[in-house]
Amino acid sequence: MEKPPLKLVKNGSERSEGSSGSGGEDKGRFEYFGWVYHLGVNSIGREYCHLRFLFIRGKYVEMYKRDPHQNPGIKPIRRGVVGPTLMVEELGRQKVNQGDFYVIRFCNRLDEMKKGEIACRTAGEARKWMEAFDHAKQQAEYEISRGGSTRNKLNMETEINLEGHRPRMRRYAHGLKELIRIGQGPETLLRQSSTLGAGRPDGYIEGDTGDAIEANEWKCVRTISGVRIFEDVSDSQSGKGVLVKSVGVVDATADTVFEAILNIERHQRYEWDMLTGDLELIDSIDGHYDVVYGIYDPKFLTRWHSKRDFVFSRQWFRGQDGTYTILQRPAVHKKKPPRSGYRRTKINPSTWEIRNLNTPIASNAPRCLVTQMFEIDSSGWCRWTKSHCSKFEKSIPYALLCQVAGLREYIGANPALSLESATTVVHSKISDVSVPIGEYEDGEVQDEFYDAIAADSSSSSEDEESDSDEHDNKGSKVKLKNVSWAIAGLALKRTSAPDANKELDPTVTPISIDPTQCHGSLHKAKDGTDTNCWASPSGTGFMIRGKTYLKDNSKVMGGDPLLKLIAVDWFKVDKSIDRIALHPRSLVQSGVGKKLPFILVINLQVPAKPNYSLVLYYAADRPLNKSSLLAKFVDGSDMFRDARFKLIPSIVEGYWMVKRAVGTKACLLGKAVTCKYFRQDNFLEIDVDIGSSSVARSVIGLVLGYVTSIVVDLAILIEAKEEAELPEYILGTVRLNRLKPDSAVNLEV
Repeated sequence: MEKPPLKLVKNGSERSEGSSGSGGEDKGRFEYFGWVYHLGVNSIGREYCHLRFLFIRGKYVEMYKRDPHQNPGIKPIRRGVVGPTLMVEELGRQKVNQGDFYVIRFCNRLDEMKKGEIACRTAGEARKWMEAFDHAKQQAEYEISRGGSTRNKLNMETEINLEGHRPRMRRYAHGLKELIRIGQGPETLLRQSSTLGAGRPDGYIEGDTGDAIEANEWKCVRTISGVRIFEDVSDSQSGKGVLVKSVGVVDATADTVFEAILNIERHQRYEWDMLTGDLELIDSIDGHYDVVYGIYDPKFLTRWHSKRDFVFSRQWFRGQDGTYTILQRPAVHKKKPPRSGYRRTKINPSTWEIRNLNTPIASNAPRCLVTQMFEIDSSGWCRWTKSHCSKFEKSIPYALLCQVAGLREYIGANPALSLESATTVVHSKISDVSVPIGEYEDGEVQDEFYDAIAADSSSSSEDEESDSDEHDNKGSKVKLKNVSWAIAGLALKRTSAPDANKELDPTVTPISIDPTQCHGSLHKAKDGTDTNCWASPSGTGFMIRGKTYLKDNSKVMGGDPLLKLIAVDWFKVDKSIDRIALHPRSLVQSGVGKKLPFILVINLQVPAKPNYSLVLYYAADRPLNKSSLLAKFVDGSDMFRDARFKLIPSIVEGYWMVKRAVGTKACLLGKAVTCKYFRQDNFLEIDVDIGSSSVARSVIGLVLGYVTSIVVDLAILIEAKEEAELPEYILGTVRLNRLKPDSAVNLEV
């Protein structure tokens, strides 16, 4: 049989080289496999933790007791379908069998009782499995979008791939498949050292910089062992100290560096950390938050002879672009009161950011950019930077700034860390797994994956032998690398304004919207000094996808929003309220609201004690153009909406650590938290449950602690993924100026 042409991979889809791209083109499927721990509770109520081999083929998921590649013919002990209602949440780092593992939870958004959990050895493997399930979900959505019977589609694949000499067997894979092995095997899961895979399997990255323009102006003031030291010289600082950061390039993946920073094993930290090498975990709040106690001897830095100890909290999360953020703040804990012989001190609040860098296609070596940032006393910093003596080198801030350099040298001196991180290889070949003709039809596989994985199974048919036929396991290896060409300089000179006639009905005369007739519980800002209010800034502070984004990843400044922000409600509620537009106090139910052609209602449900709802009302002066992207979003499926609804945050003024926690990267809200959509009459309501994600809850908890002193800008838009949809445009913006939680109005259901 003639070997099909090599397939190219772009954004998770496959296309044959030289294909026409017609509608009849088959969509290829990825296959993922690797070892995980399956967590659960059996029928008698005992918790179990079983080592299992997980295999994802298209939208189907199988679980084995042994590797099916090494044991041909083995039967899976569980099998299920990844449906469009599957929700995948990373629970963070947790203790499992006395070891640190990264736990992933699966559940059905329509029935939260259906759920299951798996655990991975490293954060990198957990990230890859989340991406694998996302690909499987996309495959399910794709098949649904094609229409017709899934059973017929599978039978069609059977006819195309039918082997003449094996009429009752067919290859599951259609043509060439992308087989992606996650992790190194069971021996890696069982040992304590970290081994991580490299890069995103789809080779796609959103961009290297933030999607909002920051006010910081960084100046390089020193270089230490090849690591650059920067000072923020802008006039927008709100604190009394000086914001400084050290930036270095490390020859390893972001996953590897993240694991090294979180690892508190003494002998490892002694190799790179001259200040916080002796650490002890004293409390783990959740999978993304813990408290650590440490000691250090200052004799290497100063003439002091008394030892110091400290307590600090660590909070971490990973963005949708793969960037890790770690927040470290001084803390107090009852388990570690002041200790005799030690002087209790406070470590400077600091942040770590670890971001993978795009590397040349010819290079196989992973690289990431590591940034450590903290605030120090301004008088001391000025004295140190202006002095040419050795006093600066004997200061604690210097020891902190040297951590990036130490980390880089440590990883460089241990090639095993970076070599193991580059072992995930994508093989282009025909799948070596053959199955009966009806085995993957919907009549045989009716369980959703969360049902299959949550059930306990004590037996399997793993001892059965396979057929005598063997397939050629050799295939060409294709290493996927991220490719990005950022033209930031040109992007800043251009703006993207929405074409109202393209998105709104050009045949209808626009109506006049009088903002004074639209009232919400939160008042509009009178001027720039007003507080506890809202405003609607222009979109020029946000970077969005330009016309040529699919070719060169270039972004441009946003223009004026398409929709007009007419009111904001700030409610206090006992529990989260969905479909708030139907409440009598909602603007939608007012006489003015009912006359508007279209209203987009964004209900941001903030978890706290009590809970809050921030409701944004955006209005259009004309009905929607039925052929526009906005109309497809408003009247489309929830799957389409989840994949397109995007938000860009920006802390304009406020504490620098809150700025780093929130970031400036665009976020697909439907993939980060649970979003519910309600379309009726002249409006679409989007209920954003921020509390549905442990990471989002953690970040919003930090923001609420400083909400009375920060200014937040938000931009909402619909992500453009096709060339015809570019350039993107800003759908709406809002500026929230120093909100006061006490001013929220009680809303009774």
